[in-house]
Amino acid sequence: MNLVKEDFIKAFSLYEEKALQHRRFNHADILPLLQGNEISKQFIVEEIGQSVEDRSIFRLKYGQGPIKILLWSQMHGDEPTATMALFDLFNFFNGETDGFDNFRKEIAEKLTLYFIPMLNPDGAERYQRRTAMDVDMNRDARAVATVEGALLKAQAMLLKPDFAFNLHNQNNYYNIPGAATPVTISLLAPAYDYARCVNTVRADAMRVIVGINKILQEFIPNAVAKYDDEHTPRGFGDNFQKWGASTILIESGAYAGDPEKLEVRKYNFIALLHAFQEIASGSYLVHDIADYNAIPFNDEKLHDVLIRNLSIEKNGKRMLVDVAIRQNEKTVAGDYYVEGVIEDIGDLQDFYGYTDIDVEGLQFTPSKMYTDKIFSLADLTSSFVESLLKQGYGAIVVSDNLAQTRLHSFPIQVLSGANFQAESCLRLGGSADFFIGSEKEVQYAVINGYLINLTQSIDNKSKNVVK
Repeated sequence: MNLVKEDFIKAFSLYEEKALQHRRFNHADILPLLQGNEISKQFIVEEIGQSVEDRSIFRLKYGQGPIKILLWSQMHGDEPTATMALFDLFNFFNGETDGFDNFRKEIAEKLTLYFIPMLNPDGAERYQRRTAMDVDMNRDARAVATVEGALLKAQAMLLKPDFAFNLHNQNNYYNIPGAATPVTISLLAPAYDYARCVNTVRADAMRVIVGINKILQEFIPNAVAKYDDEHTPRGFGDNFQKWGASTILIESGAYAGDPEKLEVRKYNFIALLHAFQEIASGSYLVHDIADYNAIPFNDEKLHDVLIRNLSIEKNGKRMLVDVAIRQNEKTVAGDYYVEGVIEDIGDLQDFYGYTDIDVEGLQFTPSKMYTDKIFSLADLTSSFVESLLKQGYGAIVVSDNLAQTRLHSFPIQVLSGANFQAESCLRLGGSADFFIGSEKEVQYAVINGYLINLTQSIDNKSKNVVK
């Protein structure tokens, strides 16, 4: 059975794991999925080790075919998208009587799939890249000093896979060269030496990637790129390639309007299922390596907000500048808030923004703090916040005695004390809190890095914190 576009859509819609709908899940969230009776219908689930903080690390086995494939996800704890996709795949391979039975039968007969989801559960607990020992596990393939890295290498030596899939997330700021399009998926056949030589092992990985790219182009045209192929002697992908497994790196990138990566996880699911199909059938061998080389490399010229042609003044001198803003995530109690900062100022014609606006004819105005009244959080309403913004107030003070960090979604800075320092002018690295308008009225507010059009209705979707 050869799956086509409509089949992939149907398969994902049937088997998306509904328990994982937010990217900041942890080890405790996946344990019930791994230990329930449903998973063992078609999988052999085995605990193969524990993390530094004694969290179980599992390997799942599907099929009994001669071609062995090893996949691992979340070796960086804050890169969870592929883990979600793996659980979607587990559901799919446990399915039946849905029109895909012949496909599953062929995969099980020709392949043996080994999955290690959430290789770094301690990092996932903190939503951080590194392990509990503050080591980047993906720079530990040579020294294998980490418990988790040693475990992965031991699996490589034990299983001797023919193919390996190294599953990661990349940042949201990669774009297709020359375009504002974010890279949704980037792919790589890692180099096993500094010369970036291509032997049979690496060539087969390249051919599999060509097949993945072809199916993804049907879903996300012109949103696939290659990751940097500089050789990293400490990296696991480079070393798996050296150890004889045709290794494919999949980096989950960004899709506009998809903060929880639910669309991106779907494309992981499709990419992996299609790769299994091509490896099982051997159809990847017909692909031309020239098509791999034609995939563009990531560029990195995206920002969360890009404001063009803003008039600013200092010391009586005025100029037009472009302003780039980043919304940096800060983890707190299983959730996060944003810290908006000025990332760049100047000529940014060659850069792009998820929110990208030309404000020529308008000027920078500093934000003000509203001091006429101290509020309770319970007093705040969207309409009142909107009225303050239209008067140029970007901060208020609340009286609440907050015993812990308090997240909120109001598009205004909420302070627990009078500690708001308004920037009198744009400052590189400074907070992104200011207004844009004419001498008569403000038209836009920039609050904590979010651009708010004051001539339209305002939503409360900000990820802010009481400071």
